[in-house]
Amino acid sequence: MPTRHASALWNGSLQQGTGMMSTGSGVLKAPFDTGSRLGDKGGTNPDELIGAAHAGCFSMALSMLLGEIGIDNPEINSDADVTIEQTDGGLAITGIALRTRVKAKGISEDEFQDVAKAAKDNCPVSKALAGTKITLSAELETAA
Repeated sequence: MPTRHASALWNGSLQQGTGMMSTGSGVLKAPFDTGSRLGDKGGTNPDELIGAAHAGCFSMALSMLLGEIGIDNPEINSDADVTIEQTDGGLAITGIALRTRVKAKGISEDEFQDVAKAAKDNCPVSKALAGTKITLSAELETAA
């Protein structure tokens, strides 16, 4: 398995500084600062990128698990809300709320919920974030 690379450059103080995050693939090169992380200023931030990575990883895991039980070509639409809060130990990501809406045929609601939970528990990003409370809301729509 390959090792992936990302980097960040930060210049200045926490409040006045600015940074640039980038991925080794070159797909992302994005500015960030304290305002984009803790305020309403536009731009990205590390927490948002964790959410995107988690939603993507979960969707891939769910697709794999659905395929293993014969559910081919599902449409999976997932998102993640990442909560960052001040704690006694400083700023911390305290929760991630995953939501997914799936169009598929040939699966019962109970079986779907079991598979979605397994995907949440076993995707590599969920495992990396094991110290964070991760919740899941999974909605199944029967495909035509």
